[in-house]
Amino acid sequence: MTEELVTFLESRLDEEADLARRCDGDGCGESSAQGHTVDFCQVDLPGFDPTIAPHVALHDPARVQREIEAKRRIPTRHARDPWPCHNLRDLASPYADHPDFPARA
Repeated sequence: MTEELVTFLESRLDEEADLARRCDGDGCGESSAQGHTVDFCQVDLPGFDPTIAPHVALHDPARVQREIEAKRRIPTRHARDPWPCHNLRDLASPYADHPDFPARA
C-alpha cells in the first residue's frame, strides 16, 4: 500500500510538472494580477473577476514547479517513518477524486 501511494503521488506530480512546463512556453514562468487582468509576462489576459485574478496569477508555472519540487522531497525525508505517514497521506489527499487513487490510502 505504501509503495502504491508513493507511486500514485509521483505520477500526479509528474503530470502537474509537465503541465506547468507546457504553460511556460516563453520561458518567463511568472504571472501577476492587476484588477481584472492577469499578466502572463508577454500577454495580458483581461476579464477575470478581481478576486480570481490573483489566484490565477499565484499558480504561475514557476511557482508550480517550485511547489512540486518541495513536495517531491517530503517522502524521502520520511523513509524511516511508519508508512504511510500522515504527511504522505496529506500530500495525496487533494487527489482523492482521481480514478487511480489507492483505495486504502
